Amino acid sequence: MAMAVLAGCGQPEFSDAEKKTIASLALNTLPPLKPDTTNRFADVPAAAALGSTLFFDTGMSGDGMVSCSTCHKIDRQFQDDLPQAVGVGRTNRRTMPLAGVAHDPWFFWDGRRDSLWAQALTPLENPLEQAGNRAAFAHYIKARFGERYERIFGPLPDLSKVPANASPLGTDAEKAAWSAMSDQQTEDVNRVFANIGKAIAAFERSIAPPQTRFDRFAIDLATGAKPKDEDAFSPEEILGLKLFIGKANCVTCHTGPRFTDNSFHNTGVPPVKGLPPDRGRVDAVRQVEADPFNCLGDFRDGGAGACGELRFMVKSGPELIRAYKTPSLRGAATRAPYMHAGQFSSLDEVVAHYSKAPASVEGVSEIHPLQLSDRERASLVAFLKTLAE
Repeated sequence: MAMAVLAGCGQPEFSDAEKKTIASLALNTLPPLKPDTTNRFADVPAAAALGSTLFFDTGMSGDGMVSCSTCHKIDRQFQDDLPQAVGVGRTNRRTMPLAGVAHDPWFFWDGRRDSLWAQALTPLENPLEQAGNRAAFAHYIKARFGERYERIFGPLPDLSKVPANASPLGTDAEKAAWSAMSDQQTEDVNRVFANIGKAIAAFERSIAPPQTRFDRFAIDLATGAKPKDEDAFSPEEILGLKLFIGKANCVTCHTGPRFTDNSFHNTGVPPVKGLPPDRGRVDAVRQVEADPFNCLGDFRDGGAGACGELRFMVKSGPELIRAYKTPSLRGAATRAPYMHAGQFSSLDEVVAHYSKAPASVEGVSEIHPLQLSDRERASLVAFLKTLAE
């Protein structure tokens, strides 16, 4: 496929339909963040400032050695370059980047949490991540950040009779201590814990994806302007873009300005030997329904009208088996390895997988063989690199 150029203007030739699709992928079409009505502190600057402090604080872990930023590294697109994240222990999933994450309706690779603040709470008590417990976190907040917390969220509860370590999760001792607490004590601790998540979410809402060479190219294409030399696409990159929105069908799932449909798909990605069984979305449905911090729980701000995603989610069906979230492709070229457990070490391997479309080990893969040539595969990779420059 040769690159065609419009006479006299130096622009590659795209059909009107292709131009419309390309324009829809540009970052300038990303809508402003909607207010998070489940978190009334989501856009409070003081909450975001506290959340930033907590995000980088290793005191927010059981051993005092791990923070959110251990896996979400600020200089690595808020991820860690590892096939599976490593906190207190090694997990079974890849760390996801955070740019634009507040636009998501579901969180984690399987969508087991339904709000950014509920997501932020989960690693805190995961024994493989930050390995803490919510009573200890409440005490820590009161001792170290009490004044800041109260200026944002109001008075802290009396924690003097709350055990130093207690949680409905965690060790047997922590569970027993939690069971021995009064209803008021557990409600008080859960409220402080929820507010920790709301503060961290307020910070994470500020992490936005940067404009890339693709965005500048797309704007020039839409306006008819001649791209600057450093923004112009090579013939290989143009072929890759045409394949992405055409023959290769990538845009079916990697759509919109964040290059994701925010949904879950089985694409036949193989399991990793030695890791626990991982069935993706089909198991996450039960987890998000059981989460006391979900949108229908007692710690949501605002009315239940904000909970449409949870109330109307698909709860069963073969399409949920080994289905994982479509990740954003922005910046993907510089954050190998790929897939939910780092199964592929390079974009070349990712494109080869989609070209061959092997069957899934469980459930049915949604993808079909593309039979791409070597040149076409290389061109797709070349285009994907423009989303990280």
